[in-house]
Amino acid sequence: MIDGTIFDIKEFSIHDGPGARITVFLKGCPLRCRWCHNPEGLSAAPQLMHKKNLCTGCGACLRGCDHPECKPFSRCIHACPNGCLRVVGKRITAQELAEKLRANGDFFAMTDGGVTFSGGEPLMQPEFIIELARLLPGIHKAIETSGYARPEVYRKVIGHFDYVMQDIKLVDREAHKRYTGVPNDYILENIAWLKQSGIPYIFRVPMIPGITDTEENLAAIRKLTEGCEVEYLKYNELAGAKYEMLDMTFPLRRNNND
Repeated sequence: MIDGTIFDIKEFSIHDGPGARITVFLKGCPLRCRWCHNPEGLSAAPQLMHKKNLCTGCGACLRGCDHPECKPFSRCIHACPNGCLRVVGKRITAQELAEKLRANGDFFAMTDGGVTFSGGEPLMQPEFIIELARLLPGIHKAIETSGYARPEVYRKVIGHFDYVMQDIKLVDREAHKRYTGVPNDYILENIAWLKQSGIPYIFRVPMIPGITDTEENLAAIRKLTEGCEVEYLKYNELAGAKYEMLDMTFPLRRNNND
């Protein structure tokens, strides 16, 4: 059986494709965008999320336990009386997840909706996502992606989907590398293929102040997407809220000239 790692399932989503949908968030991303608002989706491995604002320092979680699922974190994830701890990231088989999603078939039919796969970056788990698509016949399937993958992987995966939400962050190669950690060569090549593929799609642009919303970048995006549908996404002011819970630093707090 093919399995993968997910970190969330969001029900009744109305912003992740046509109609009302269920959005599945896959864990792991090759980009490190400074403004990322889903830091729990970056690492491919399960992580411990600690809600420090609820912690009273009682030490119950540090007293040790024999639970196999707790050993990677050197504390008992079940012991906290305030529910401060939870593991983000779950291994699941494509068959098991597909069964859960197929159970919502009537809901999808009534709302002209379907299933959307987001992340993280779904293209990091290509075999898992392809198997899921195969196990969901008759259900509208959308994918939300940065487009960062080898062209052969991108084309193979996207070919199984009914709708693509393709991110465009920065058109300039060096700026893209500076703010996301990777160049955009693959992304631009995959965008060119998507535009002529015949698969319905929309481009999505995160409007990050002083980074992606510059006139130079927006002009380049307009040129790249001429004649295409484009959605401009408002910057999430709470983007950094989850970093502390994961013992991570929100990169956008640093000087953008670093």
